[in-house]
Amino acid sequence: MSPRRSLTFLSLAVIKTDSFWLLRLNRSILERQPRLTKSLGAPSTGHWGRCCRLSAPPPCPPPLLPLPTTTSCQLPDIFLSTSTLVTSSEKLASNRLPPPAPVAIISEDDFRHTSNSTYRTASSSLRADQEALLEKLLDHPPPSLQRPEDRYNGTYIIFFSLGIGGLLPWNFFVTAQEYWIFKLNNCSSPATGEEPKGSDILNYFESYLAIASTVPSVLCLVLNFLLVNRVPIRVRVLASLTVMLAIFMVMTVLVKVDTSSWTHSFFTITIVCMVILSGTATIFNSSVFGMTGSFPMRNSQALISGGAMGGTVSAVASLVDLAVASDVTDSTLAFFLTADIFLALCIGLYLLLPRLDYARYYMKPVWPTVFSGEEQLPQDSPNPTSVAPGSSDPQTPPLGPILKKTTGLGFCIVYLFFISSLIFPAICTNIESLSKGSGSPWSTKFFVPLTTFLLYNFADLCGRQITAWIQVPGPRSKVLPGLVLLRTCLVPLFVFCNYQPRVHLHTVAFQSDVYPVLFTSLLGLSNGYLSTLALIYGPKIVPRELAEATGVVMTFYVCLGLVLGSACSALLVHLI
Repeated sequence: MSPRRSLTFLSLAVIKTDSFWLLRLNRSILERQPRLTKSLGAPSTGHWGRCCRLSAPPPCPPPLLPLPTTTSCQLPDIFLSTSTLVTSSEKLASNRLPPPAPVAIISEDDFRHTSNSTYRTASSSLRADQEALLEKLLDHPPPSLQRPEDRYNGTYIIFFSLGIGGLLPWNFFVTAQEYWIFKLNNCSSPATGEEPKGSDILNYFESYLAIASTVPSVLCLVLNFLLVNRVPIRVRVLASLTVMLAIFMVMTVLVKVDTSSWTHSFFTITIVCMVILSGTATIFNSSVFGMTGSFPMRNSQALISGGAMGGTVSAVASLVDLAVASDVTDSTLAFFLTADIFLALCIGLYLLLPRLDYARYYMKPVWPTVFSGEEQLPQDSPNPTSVAPGSSDPQTPPLGPILKKTTGLGFCIVYLFFISSLIFPAICTNIESLSKGSGSPWSTKFFVPLTTFLLYNFADLCGRQITAWIQVPGPRSKVLPGLVLLRTCLVPLFVFCNYQPRVHLHTVAFQSDVYPVLFTSLLGLSNGYLSTLALIYGPKIVPRELAEATGVVMTFYVCLGLVLGSACSALLVHLI
């Protein structure tokens, strides 16, 4: 038999074999379609339930049944080989081959990415599975699954700006200390340096302000956790920004209003505004931080670094005010107008965010996925997979799995902010320069603003920014809690600086102004670096659909640490 005739017979045999396997494939799909649909709709501990996670796919079952995911599953070798031969010999038998089936592309809505794995949504169709399988066989990744680039770092800049906007208004509100003294002192001109003769309102104003900012924060965190699956994040973010802007516009108008005849009413308005501002700022910050849990970690780092930048900007503004301002109302008006403009800018930036391809890719809504193995939810806990797409009965995110996953990181965050708030600002602001008697502006006027507020906030910003390039130790490392506990040594270091007044501990061990500068830098740098690591790790160690709720829980850890540290700082001051 001639070589040409042999090649012809071989091609016909291949075509027959290929047709046989194609028919078997279609029959197998039709027979098992109900079982596959069932496996996609509900969690399972069997073979198909485990296939719902791409991180650990099982071996592919025979003969040719398409799987919900196709990371490592392959078709039988004979099918691959015959397909290749048919492609190479399609000129010989083009009349006897069926027309090629159109290959569709799976939408990116069917896949959800986390830091650890990719999840398959429960709403995907069987046809999409077949098309995904063919795409994998052809080794052509679907274009819709290609992750777009963050062009010009636009998303990073937006999150950084939102971080500034979340804390800058509150920082300006607290920094304007001279303004509150002037307003609550029943006078119509700036304070002349004399001790104000105000009532308890003026004497305990800072305590009232602290309570008005702390209590609403905790309550609004709980409220925001309950609203995660009930109110869209877009509504929560825009509503909170709008309320914050309205509050600051009211306070801006009151700056130039003479309130000497209604001081008590002005105090009440101020406290109410602080309550609303603190609550809405908490909802805004926790919501945006939860949203960044669906993005790569650099975006969470940008948001956290932006918050530190807000503190640095307010500290610089305070120094400029001390140096050049002659009228307390003029400087406060500049503060509040800056906050108004930046809040309006944040609204515009948030509306711009979904228009960026990079941000839109990660902001796609995700339906609850199927948990398997160690990540499967307890049977007695709310199961997010039971909520069908478009359901009118959304459930509260399961708190138990989130707490279980974030216990270690939560301890790190609570203890970090406990030590930081224990020292700053209660201890730091009372450390005086050893050359205060010289009367120089450095030792009398600028020592505390520079060495406490500006230096701490700048070091904190640097520590948070470092995490954009270095992210060690990891979330499961024992080194992270060890470094957190090591920060306890900073407490006696600050206590034995030149803290004044001293009643019980009269020893000043560090006889130089260099030491408080060094210790404050170390406090801010360690706080910024370690807290940012713990915060950005939290939403990444849980499934993507729990990332936003986990962000709210991480923010609660921060508030808990701040409350405990502030309460214990008063006790430490009395011990000194």
